[in-house]
This record gives sequence, structure tokens and C-alpha cells, in this order.
Amino acid sequence: MIRSWKAGRVTAAVLAAGAVTALAGAPAQAASAPSGSASWTADLSTVDTDDVNVAAAGGALTLADAAWHRTARVFAGSEGSLVTAEHRLGSPANRVSAELNADAPKGTSVDVDVRGRTGANDWTEWTPAGTTLKSAVSSVQVRISLHSTTDGVRPAVKSVTLNADSAPQASALAAGTELTYKVYGTREGLTGGTTANGHVITSRDHFVALPSGKALAPKGTGNYSVRVCRTDGSKCEYAPVWDVGPWNEQDDYWNPASVRTKFKDLPQGQPEAYAAYYNGYNGGKSGLGYKVQNPAGIDLADGVFWDGLGMSDNGNVNVTYLWTGSGPTGVVSTAGDPMNVRASASTTAAIKGLAANYAKVNIECYVEGDTVTGKFGTSNIWDRIGPGHYVSDTYLQTGSDLPVAPHC
Repeated sequence: MIRSWKAGRVTAAVLAAGAVTALAGAPAQAASAPSGSASWTADLSTVDTDDVNVAAAGGALTLADAAWHRTARVFAGSEGSLVTAEHRLGSPANRVSAELNADAPKGTSVDVDVRGRTGANDWTEWTPAGTTLKSAVSSVQVRISLHSTTDGVRPAVKSVTLNADSAPQASALAAGTELTYKVYGTREGLTGGTTANGHVITSRDHFVALPSGKALAPKGTGNYSVRVCRTDGSKCEYAPVWDVGPWNEQDDYWNPASVRTKFKDLPQGQPEAYAAYYNGYNGGKSGLGYKVQNPAGIDLADGVFWDGLGMSDNGNVNVTYLWTGSGPTGVVSTAGDPMNVRASASTTAAIKGLAANYAKVNIECYVEGDTVTGKFGTSNIWDRIGPGHYVSDTYLQTGSDLPVAPHC
């Protein structure tokens, strides 16, 4: 059966088994058309390190293991995703649609999401294909996600043709200070398991999970990072978002109703799990149909939970969604271990927390302090990345040897 859809998902339950053609949006792997083109075809044959459980077989993209799923997922079936290479557009656009040709047996589905680059290290959130981005962009990536609810049953994506254009712009989120909400945090654990972006979880790992793929950073990047703090502010960690959960996968609760994917009747900043647990929202179940056992809005890897925050039990934390802010940024680059965040520009100042490798932080201003030799040379420049939080500029990839923010 062949049908056309203007959405970011092809669901076999709706389309029935067989070949389907759908219109959707998509993120980037290599494309068959040269950069600068408004229309191009995604390269489905190149699977690399930021792709998860997918394989190119018989001219189509399919699940590599039709019975594999993340450790955090307890149901049968499988999932996988391909992130395409960045594609530069010939002119700015704020919408990318996709014509998706796929075989989707019953119980399988395909999602196509797109994001646009807004700065050297900055991206819009992943957005279902065919919907407008928060601003016009000149470069895009596409993410193609495959799902199956039955072990051994695979969808097969034959082609994804993308087209960029401009649409009437929805009211954009106000620029400025990043959003912060108090939510319930839980320890993820699951050492040895695999996250939604393909990262294998290590002991005392440093990342977080949020219940929406809109803010999932590709493996080895921190395009979407958070500052998570104890509610008294005594300890914080800056960490990348590398997994999707807890309880939900389409609950971008930090967004206003005009942008939030689902549960639009809930207050901005309130996770669906909170409403389900305390108020019986959705019959007390998550969007995935599970009975919610706690009100969690963020999962914390063991290193964040124990080392960064010094937590001994699940509880409330203040979470700042760093990509929702604006201004200069830097990416933490260390040998692998997280770096100390200090109370002032001194190597002997009190430690206020940690900044994980790959985390993308917002730089408020800079000061001169102790001279430090780090990943990017020797300097006495220290960057303030949060209230009373300082790190040496020699461990931040900012794209410049000079300060990128005003003097404090």
C-alpha cells in the first residue's frame, strides 16, 4: 500500500504491511546531492559510530538486530537510528520535509527528525520532519529512527528524499536566560547497557537522560547538555544528554505547550511522570503505558549521581537546560574524566561540582586567575559558566584563543 503523509513518523499500525511512501522531516548522514542543494537524498548505506543498531542491507536501511533494545527498555522488539552527515543548504530555510519510502510490517514504525545548526556548537532541538524549526538555518542534520514491537520483525527504509523550504515562522521561544526547573531525579545505573545514542554505560559514568529524543545528543557530543544541581546549590554537574527516559520518550516538558510534543495540558516544566504519579494523570501511566512508580523527570548516570552531586538516594534536583539559553558557549574537552568546577578562578578554590567531558556550557563572562596548562594550551583566563562556577578556559573548546564573552 502506498500513501503520502505529512508527519515525522510512518507507523505500520496505520499504514499496514508493505511498501509505504510518506512525507516527513529528517536529520543528516551523507547525502547524494552536493551541499548547497535544497533537495537531496539521504545516504542510507553509510553506518558509522554515531548510529545505533542499524545496517544497510539489500539497498535498504534496517535494524541490525531485530531483538536488540536498550537496557532501560523492558519490552520485546527492537530499535535503532541513523544520524546523517551535516548538509549545507544553498539558502536559509526553516523547514525540512522528507519523502520516505519504506517497508513497514505490522508493529513497526519509522521516525524522521531534523535539526538545524544555529552556531558553531549550537543546534535547534530535533524536530519531526515537515514542522518548522525555531529559526531559519543554513545547515541541517537528519535522524532516521526505526522501531519494532515484535522480536524478529524489521522495517526497511528504501529511500529518504529531503527538501528544505521556508514556512511561516511560529512564535519563537524568547532568547536569553536558559530554562531551569526543579524535577525529581533518579539514578540510572545500568552499567554495561547501551544508551539511546549508542554509548555503552561505564562505571561512574557522566551523562543524563531526559524523556524526549528532542534533546538527545549524538554519541560523543554534548550539543544538548544540562546543569543539574542539588536544590541547595551546594553541588552541581554539567553533563551531556545521552539517553532517553525515564518513563517517557516524547515528553519535552521544558518546552511551552506551543512546542511540547505531547501532554500539552500540563504546566511547562512539569514532567508527565510527576502528574501521573501524584495526580493520576493519564490513569497513572506513562506515555508508554507503564504504571509510573516515581515522578522522575531526569535520570542521572552513576558518576553524576554519586560524584557530581553526592546524592545517596533519589530526590529533587534543579535542572538547567543549557541549550535553551543564548550567548557564547564552549565544549568541555578533557582526557575523559570530568573537570572540577571551582568557586573562583583559582586551582585551590572550593570545588562546586563537576563538568563532564563533551558537555556544552554557556559562558557568561571571564576573569583572570591562576595560570593553567590544559587541553588548549596555557592561560590565566577562567570562564564563568554558572552562578559562582568557574573553569579554566584551557579546557573549553570555544573556537578562539581569546575570551569569547565579556569580562566579568
